[in-house]
Amino acid sequence: MTPSVSSIMTFSINTADLVKQLQIVNGAIGTNTTLPILEDFLFTFEDGKLTIAATDLETSMTTQLDVNASEDGSIAIPAKMLMDILKSLPDQPLTFEIDQDNQAIEIKATNGIYKLQGELGEDFPIIPETEEDVQSITLTTAVLGKAISQTLFAVSNDELRPAMTGVYLKLNSEGLTFVATDAQKLVRFMRTDQTAEEMVDFIIPRKALALIKAALPSGEGDVKISFNETNAFFSFSNTHLVCRLIDARYPKYEAVIPVNNPKELTISRKSLQSSLKRMSIFANKTTYEVVFNLNETNLDISTQDLDFSNEARESLDCQYDGEPMEIAFNAKFLLEVLNALTIDEICLKLSLPSKAGIIVPAEQENDEDLLMLVMPIMRNI
Repeated sequence: MTPSVSSIMTFSINTADLVKQLQIVNGAIGTNTTLPILEDFLFTFEDGKLTIAATDLETSMTTQLDVNASEDGSIAIPAKMLMDILKSLPDQPLTFEIDQDNQAIEIKATNGIYKLQGELGEDFPIIPETEEDVQSITLTTAVLGKAISQTLFAVSNDELRPAMTGVYLKLNSEGLTFVATDAQKLVRFMRTDQTAEEMVDFIIPRKALALIKAALPSGEGDVKISFNETNAFFSFSNTHLVCRLIDARYPKYEAVIPVNNPKELTISRKSLQSSLKRMSIFANKTTYEVVFNLNETNLDISTQDLDFSNEARESLDCQYDGEPMEIAFNAKFLLEVLNALTIDEICLKLSLPSKAGIIVPAEQENDEDLLMLVMPIMRNI
């Protein structure tokens, strides 16, 4: 008589270790999905490895860790329910028992047993994999993290202009360029140490970059970015992300960058940042207008809200090279730019009150060329 084969698959893991990996991929799960299985994590066990995947069909993410599973297999587990129970437990060893016949899941903790219903792993969408002939570049985690941090805030939320809802990446003989704009702000972050003989360019969705930024390890390491006509693939540590590229033509951003800005203001970033935070308290909550009055040694900043009789004025030390001028900006837009920077001093380059202001670091770092642009507010004087 042939002995019966158990359909129960088991594995053990610590709560904290599992939660850490789930948090990496959790953001890839979509909201308001019409496919219930997209609200699940896919657990795949193979050769002593557990691969956890999540997807919304546009962006997919996987991470991997070592586990001692009794056998290979896969199961889809409701993500929210699993995260809720794991976060409520103290760190402790857990044992998962998965019935592969009916996808019933039993989690055994020190002082409790928790049961939930899974779905067939085979029903989970297939996540695209890199092909052998795709192009690729390699960046350090520090460089990619910085590029994302200094561009993501400027991405547009306007779904009517899909090209601007992502970050434009261009690689050519001059360098690697990241660009983001929402028509009020623009950022161009360039690395001159990454070049290619033939130009390639594509637009990476905001969600994918936000997930990468959150998942990047803090230490030294590399990120491999591979791409074809439809997808981009990011690989680092034990984590992989694939996203569908935005199929649209990016606007000609170079045309909006003024080429002649002879008036230059050099000032402490933190000093200006703090002043703008205070000014925004008193500014009109529709326009957040602040007026810069520039002369050789001082930057006078003022704002007022006539509807509520609020008004504020400050004077900051600076270095200014140019004729005295007055120009108005949206304080919130300026703060977004300053918050994305980490340097001590910035240089604000100006030409006319009706032309965009360009913000650059007073000293650019090696192999970098960073430019941030803010459109002015047209004043009714």
